[in-house]
Amino acid sequence: MSDSITAGIIIASDKASRGERADGCIPVFEKKLAAVGYTIVSARILPDDEDALFAELVRLCDDVQVNVVFTAGGTGFSARDNTPEATLRAATKQAPGIAEAIRADSLRHTKKAMLSRAVSVIRNRTLIINVPGSPRAVAECLDFLFPELDHGIRILTGSAGECAR
Repeated sequence: MSDSITAGIIIASDKASRGERADGCIPVFEKKLAAVGYTIVSARILPDDEDALFAELVRLCDDVQVNVVFTAGGTGFSARDNTPEATLRAATKQAPGIAEAIRADSLRHTKKAMLSRAVSVIRNRTLIINVPGSPRAVAECLDFLFPELDHGIRILTGSAGECAR
């Protein structure tokens, strides 16, 4: 699909960031994004800390200037689930349709998808998408998002024209 879209990945997990649990999401991102030609320029595992997540989102968007940031984890009801709040703090524009569509598709796989607080936003010229924190959910969400995501990112970055026909 793409040969020039750059991506950042943030895994929000207290246990994985401390080395108490292996992360299985980054390998799924690597495989799925490589298959569509995206280049991953950063992949980090961070604790479920809103300020740390926010700082990394800003770094990826403003300093690294990736085209898209995917986050996995931290979108549930736990007191330590802070990914949506960090993402909303980073937003310059809302992009709710993506998170709504992911939730709707995810309901086909599990009714627990209704418990997701994931959001999707834009920070300047970078799209930020929250997905659930399991490898299976990452795979399902990415499979659902492609190829439409490619077009949206190209519109955002100015490398594609409008959507009207």
